[in-house]
Amino acid sequence: MSHSYTEENYIKAIYKLSANGAQEVNTNAIAEVLETKAASVTDMLRKLSAKDIVNYKKYKGVSLTPQGEHVALQIIRKHRLWETFLVEKLKFNWDEVHEVAEELEHISSTLLTNRLDEFLGYPKFDPHGDPIPSETGEMKQKKQRLLSEMEVNEAGVVVGVNDSQPLFLQYLDKMGISLGSSIKVIDRIPYDNSLEIHLEDNKSLLISSEVSRNLFISA
Repeated sequence: MSHSYTEENYIKAIYKLSANGAQEVNTNAIAEVLETKAASVTDMLRKLSAKDIVNYKKYKGVSLTPQGEHVALQIIRKHRLWETFLVEKLKFNWDEVHEVAEELEHISSTLLTNRLDEFLGYPKFDPHGDPIPSETGEMKQKKQRLLSEMEVNEAGVVVGVNDSQPLFLQYLDKMGISLGSSIKVIDRIPYDNSLEIHLEDNKSLLISSEVSRNLFISA
């Protein structure tokens, strides 16, 4: 069954808000993410419920059905494959690809998606370190933790970001931090929990606690 552009955006939003399908979410949260009115969300949830995509009862939370979760994972699969293609083959920067992939993820051809996956060599992670679902919806998870959780003298490799907004990615580029960068925590500043870190090229940086909460490091 095919779904409209708007329906797919709702399905993906519900999946992400529900912590990968693990809990129910309310209509106000969906309305905020999609920048629409709660009444519009209610109308859409009724429509998706009729298609057996969501479990929905008025005044209660909404969750995805198994069919809805499958649809969500396929949308995410397409999005992350297109991001990988744009960075690896068309030389986009990692802060430029999200909006383009938002458009491309709605192409419904399963054959195209599978050929794209094959062409890219069946990648497991996108340019931001997020896992790419397989055709059957399976995802390979990395053992990781936030940089903010690391202790002084601990070291690891950057494996992902918790914030993929362009401004944050541009900041990381300016600081010389990217996926695969080796980082060692040199000191923690008690006043504001900022961190002094050491990069592999003998470069030392002072980064804010907010930045450290948005960088995933190999566990």
